[in-house]
Amino acid sequence: MRDIARFLSGFKVFQRTYFCENNQLFSDLNQAQNPKVLVIACSDSRVDPALLTGCEPGDMFVVRNVANLVPPYETAPGHHGVSAALEYAVKVLQVEHVIVLGHSCCGGIQALMTPERDGLGEFIAPWVQIAEPALIEVAKELPDKDEPLRQRACEQAAVLVSLENLLTFPWIWERVMRGQVYLHGWYFDMQKGELLSYLPETGTFEPLVAQCEAKTQAR
Repeated sequence: MRDIARFLSGFKVFQRTYFCENNQLFSDLNQAQNPKVLVIACSDSRVDPALLTGCEPGDMFVVRNVANLVPPYETAPGHHGVSAALEYAVKVLQVEHVIVLGHSCCGGIQALMTPERDGLGEFIAPWVQIAEPALIEVAKELPDKDEPLRQRACEQAAVLVSLENLLTFPWIWERVMRGQVYLHGWYFDMQKGELLSYLPETGTFEPLVAQCEAKTQAR
Protein backbone atom coordinates (compact mmCIF):
# COMPACT_ATOMS: atom_id res chain seq x y z
CA MET A 1 0.00 0.00 0.00
CA ARG A 2 2.98 2.31 0.47
CA ASP A 3 3.60 2.44 -3.28
CA ILE A 4 -0.09 3.11 -3.99
CA ALA A 5 -0.10 5.97 -1.48
CA ARG A 6 2.98 7.41 -3.20
CA PHE A 7 1.24 7.18 -6.58
CA LEU A 8 -1.80 9.01 -5.22
CA SER A 9 0.44 11.69 -3.77
CA GLY A 10 2.10 12.01 -7.14
CA PHE A 11 -1.26 12.35 -8.85
CA LYS A 12 -2.11 15.21 -6.50
CA VAL A 13 1.03 17.01 -7.65
CA PHE A 14 0.01 16.38 -11.27
CA GLN A 15 -3.52 17.57 -10.51
CA ARG A 16 -2.27 20.72 -8.81
CA THR A 17 0.09 21.50 -11.71
CA TYR A 18 -2.32 20.94 -14.58
CA PHE A 19 -5.81 21.39 -13.15
CA CYS A 20 -5.59 23.67 -10.12
CA GLU A 21 -2.91 26.19 -11.03
CA ASN A 22 -3.16 26.07 -14.82
CA ASN A 23 -5.87 24.14 -16.58
CA GLN A 24 -5.43 25.68 -20.04
CA LEU A 25 -3.35 22.78 -21.33
CA PHE A 26 -5.97 20.16 -20.55
CA SER A 27 -8.77 22.48 -21.64
CA ASP A 28 -7.13 22.35 -25.06
CA LEU A 29 -6.33 18.62 -24.86
CA ASN A 30 -9.95 17.85 -24.01
CA GLN A 31 -10.81 18.97 -27.53
CA ALA A 32 -8.18 16.89 -29.35
CA GLN A 33 -4.63 15.62 -29.25
CA ASN A 34 -2.12 16.67 -31.87
CA PRO A 35 1.24 15.03 -31.17
CA LYS A 36 3.86 15.24 -33.91
CA VAL A 37 5.91 12.32 -32.60
CA LEU A 38 5.23 8.62 -32.10
CA VAL A 39 7.63 6.82 -29.75
CA ILE A 40 7.88 3.04 -29.65
CA ALA A 41 9.53 2.29 -26.31
CA CYS A 42 10.12 -0.62 -23.97
CA SER A 43 7.77 -1.48 -21.12
CA ASP A 44 10.79 -1.42 -18.79
CA SER A 45 9.95 0.65 -15.69
CA ARG A 46 13.29 2.47 -15.96
CA VAL A 47 12.70 3.83 -19.47
CA ASP A 48 9.77 6.23 -19.53
CA PRO A 49 10.07 8.19 -22.81
CA ALA A 50 8.11 11.20 -21.54
CA LEU A 51 10.27 11.40 -18.41
CA LEU A 52 13.50 10.96 -20.40
CA THR A 53 12.61 13.76 -22.81
CA GLY A 54 10.86 16.12 -20.39
CA CYS A 55 7.64 16.11 -22.39
CA GLU A 56 4.33 17.65 -21.42
CA PRO A 57 1.02 15.76 -21.76
CA GLY A 58 0.00 15.70 -25.41
CA ASP A 59 3.55 16.02 -26.78
CA MET A 60 4.04 12.40 -27.87
CA PHE A 61 1.97 9.37 -28.76
CA VAL A 62 3.58 6.36 -27.06
CA VAL A 63 3.52 2.62 -27.71
CA ARG A 64 5.32 0.49 -25.11
CA ASN A 65 5.97 -3.23 -25.22
CA VAL A 66 8.62 -5.77 -24.27
CA ALA A 67 11.90 -4.79 -26.01
CA ASN A 68 10.33 -1.90 -27.98
CA LEU A 69 9.56 -4.17 -30.94
CA VAL A 70 7.58 -3.52 -34.11
CA PRO A 71 6.20 -6.65 -35.77
CA PRO A 72 6.17 -6.80 -39.58
CA TYR A 73 3.00 -5.79 -41.40
CA GLU A 74 0.46 -8.60 -41.65
CA THR A 75 -3.27 -8.83 -42.17
CA ALA A 76 -3.92 -12.26 -40.69
CA PRO A 77 -6.66 -12.35 -38.03
CA GLY A 78 -5.38 -11.55 -34.56
CA HIS A 79 -5.00 -8.85 -31.95
CA HIS A 80 -2.50 -6.48 -33.54
CA GLY A 81 -2.05 -3.94 -30.77
CA VAL A 82 1.17 -2.37 -31.99
CA SER A 83 -0.06 -2.24 -35.59
CA ALA A 84 -3.32 -0.59 -34.48
CA ALA A 85 -1.38 2.07 -32.59
CA LEU A 86 0.85 2.68 -35.62
CA GLU A 87 -2.18 3.02 -37.86
CA TYR A 88 -3.85 5.50 -35.53
CA ALA A 89 -0.70 7.58 -35.01
CA VAL A 90 0.27 7.73 -38.68
CA LYS A 91 -3.06 7.78 -40.51
CA VAL A 92 -5.29 9.60 -38.02
CA LEU A 93 -2.99 11.78 -35.93
CA GLN A 94 -0.57 12.20 -38.85
CA VAL A 95 2.59 12.23 -36.77
CA GLU A 96 5.71 13.46 -38.53
CA HIS A 97 8.34 11.48 -36.62
CA VAL A 98 8.49 7.88 -35.45
CA ILE A 99 11.17 7.06 -32.89
CA VAL A 100 12.12 3.51 -31.90
CA LEU A 101 13.70 3.91 -28.46
CA GLY A 102 15.87 1.00 -27.35
CA HIS A 103 17.91 0.85 -24.17
CA SER A 104 20.70 -0.95 -22.35
CA CYS A 105 20.08 -3.71 -19.80
CA CYS A 106 16.93 -4.73 -21.69
CA GLY A 107 15.26 -7.79 -20.20
CA GLY A 108 13.41 -8.50 -23.44
CA ILE A 109 16.62 -8.73 -25.42
CA GLN A 110 18.15 -10.80 -22.65
CA ALA A 111 15.22 -13.18 -23.07
CA LEU A 112 15.84 -13.27 -26.83
CA MET A 113 19.45 -14.27 -26.17
CA THR A 114 18.48 -17.07 -23.78
CA PRO A 115 19.50 -20.40 -25.37
CA GLU A 116 16.48 -22.24 -23.93
CA ARG A 117 13.32 -20.13 -24.19
CA ASP A 118 10.87 -22.78 -23.00
CA GLY A 119 10.89 -21.34 -19.49
CA LEU A 120 10.06 -17.80 -20.60
CA GLY A 121 6.30 -18.32 -20.64
CA GLU A 122 3.73 -18.65 -23.39
CA PHE A 123 3.84 -15.07 -24.68
CA ILE A 124 7.35 -13.70 -24.13
CA ALA A 125 9.27 -16.20 -26.27
CA PRO A 126 7.18 -15.76 -29.47
CA TRP A 127 7.10 -12.00 -28.98
CA VAL A 128 10.86 -11.44 -28.68
CA GLN A 129 11.37 -13.74 -31.66
CA ILE A 130 10.42 -10.71 -33.77
CA ALA A 131 14.00 -9.57 -33.18
CA GLU A 132 15.54 -12.90 -34.21
CA PRO A 133 17.38 -11.26 -37.16
CA ALA A 134 19.25 -9.11 -34.64
CA LEU A 135 20.33 -12.19 -32.72
CA ILE A 136 21.50 -13.92 -35.90
CA GLU A 137 23.52 -10.86 -36.93
CA VAL A 138 25.25 -10.61 -33.53
CA ALA A 139 26.07 -14.32 -33.57
CA LYS A 140 27.61 -13.88 -37.00
CA GLU A 141 29.52 -10.64 -36.38
CA LEU A 142 30.52 -11.04 -32.71
CA PRO A 143 30.81 -14.78 -32.06
CA ASP A 144 33.69 -14.57 -29.58
CA LYS A 145 32.90 -11.33 -27.75
CA ASP A 146 31.83 -11.17 -24.11
CA GLU A 147 28.15 -11.28 -23.20
CA PRO A 148 27.68 -7.60 -22.20
CA LEU A 149 29.04 -6.44 -25.56
CA ARG A 150 26.91 -8.97 -27.43
CA GLN A 151 23.78 -7.89 -25.57
CA ARG A 152 24.42 -4.21 -26.28
CA ALA A 153 24.96 -5.02 -29.95
CA CYS A 154 21.76 -7.07 -30.00
CA GLU A 155 19.77 -4.28 -28.31
CA GLN A 156 20.91 -1.84 -30.97
CA ALA A 157 20.40 -4.31 -33.81
CA ALA A 158 16.85 -4.93 -32.58
CA VAL A 159 16.13 -1.21 -32.98
CA LEU A 160 17.13 -1.56 -36.63
CA VAL A 161 14.88 -4.60 -37.05
CA SER A 162 11.95 -2.53 -35.81
CA LEU A 163 12.85 0.31 -38.18
CA GLU A 164 12.92 -2.15 -41.07
CA ASN A 165 9.58 -3.62 -39.99
CA LEU A 166 8.04 -0.15 -39.91
CA LEU A 167 8.74 0.13 -43.63
CA THR A 168 6.74 -3.05 -44.32
CA PHE A 169 3.58 -1.07 -43.50
CA PRO A 170 2.58 0.36 -46.90
CA TRP A 171 1.14 3.58 -45.50
CA ILE A 172 4.29 4.25 -43.48
CA TRP A 173 6.56 3.45 -46.44
CA GLU A 174 4.59 5.81 -48.69
CA ARG A 175 4.80 8.68 -46.19
CA VAL A 176 8.52 8.11 -45.63
CA MET A 177 9.14 8.17 -49.39
CA ARG A 178 7.20 11.45 -49.65
CA GLY A 179 9.11 13.04 -46.78
CA GLN A 180 5.98 13.25 -44.64
CA VAL A 181 7.26 10.87 -41.94
CA TYR A 182 10.80 10.51 -40.62
CA LEU A 183 12.06 7.40 -38.81
CA HIS A 184 14.60 7.53 -35.99
CA GLY A 185 16.46 4.83 -34.09
CA TRP A 186 17.49 5.92 -30.57
CA TYR A 187 19.29 4.03 -27.82
CA PHE A 188 19.32 5.06 -24.16
CA ASP A 189 22.47 3.94 -22.36
CA MET A 190 21.35 3.70 -18.74
CA GLN A 191 24.85 3.03 -17.48
CA LYS A 192 26.33 6.20 -18.98
CA GLY A 193 23.20 8.36 -18.99
CA GLU A 194 23.68 8.90 -22.71
CA LEU A 195 21.31 9.06 -25.67
CA LEU A 196 22.52 7.62 -28.98
CA SER A 197 21.02 7.86 -32.45
CA TYR A 198 21.50 5.53 -35.41
CA LEU A 199 23.25 7.15 -38.36
CA PRO A 200 22.55 5.37 -41.67
CA GLU A 201 25.59 7.07 -43.24
CA THR A 202 28.00 5.34 -40.88
CA GLY A 203 25.88 2.35 -39.84
CA THR A 204 26.60 3.11 -36.19
CA PHE A 205 24.90 4.57 -33.12
CA GLU A 206 26.46 7.91 -32.20
CA PRO A 207 25.83 10.20 -29.20
CA LEU A 208 22.86 12.49 -29.68
CA VAL A 209 23.23 13.71 -26.11
CA ALA A 210 26.57 12.72 -24.53
CA GLN A 211 27.00 11.70 -20.91
CA CYS A 212 27.28 14.40 -18.23
CA GLU A 213 30.55 16.35 -18.31
CA ALA A 214 31.08 15.94 -14.56
CA LYS A 215 30.69 12.19 -14.87
CA THR A 216 33.07 12.09 -17.81
CA GLN A 217 35.72 14.06 -15.94
CA ALA A 218 35.34 11.84 -12.86
CA ARG A 219 36.30 8.83 -14.95
